[in-house]
Amino acid sequence: MSDQGDERTTPGTRPASGDGQVPAVHPAVQEARRPDDDARRTAEADADAPPITLTPNQAKRASSTARGMLIATGATIAVVLPVYFLNPSYTAETYQRDIDVETVARQAAGDAGYLPASPALPEGWTSNYARWVSGRSDAVDYWEVGFLTADTGFIQLTQTDDANPTWTAQRVGDAQVSGTRTIGGLEWELLDAQNGDTVLTSEVDGATVILNGEASLTEFDTVGEAVVEDVRQNAVDEAERLSSSDTDGS
Repeated sequence: MSDQGDERTTPGTRPASGDGQVPAVHPAVQEARRPDDDARRTAEADADAPPITLTPNQAKRASSTARGMLIATGATIAVVLPVYFLNPSYTAETYQRDIDVETVARQAAGDAGYLPASPALPEGWTSNYARWVSGRSDAVDYWEVGFLTADTGFIQLTQTDDANPTWTAQRVGDAQVSGTRTIGGLEWELLDAQNGDTVLTSEVDGATVILNGEASLTEFDTVGEAVVEDVRQNAVDEAERLSSSDTDGS
């Protein structure tokens, strides 16, 4: 039997020649083998590499850096948490305070030079703030009260006898005139703000009054009528007081 029939060759190779030379390898086979060889050599190099060690000073510096980061994080949390708990999220209940507007108005009268409005409103209405605002750069001092309606609406009252067109425009903001409305026998300018608030302005016995907020027009009518009545009554009371003082002085 001839040995030639038992020879098996791999594609891309040649059988060894009779002189013992190694058969040549096809370039495509060499290219296919190269990634495996490279990976094997890299793994062997990594296995032979010495382990990475830190000197005592290096280890101390790394530890100090980690401790510093932990201390800084802890200090930040210590500052933020008290602020967070002292300033809770505002909810509807946060504003459910019943301020005695009449008492605050009488306290502010000395600074205002007149008795600010403290309108009598229906049962179920409350006030969450009342204050006299002064010392502003525009030199306009004013009285400001926030009312919560019985239907969870909100209306702010602003009153001053120092108003000027610039101040009024700033208070009204981006609200645009949409018409007029008669409240308490007076004509009020009706404006609509871009945020959905309603704004009403009028002159009541020499005082500029602005009502703004989110409530029904009926509720604005309720506040407006009460404000007009109170401002007029305060004016009558002040006139009587001055008249009485003049009589006593004579």
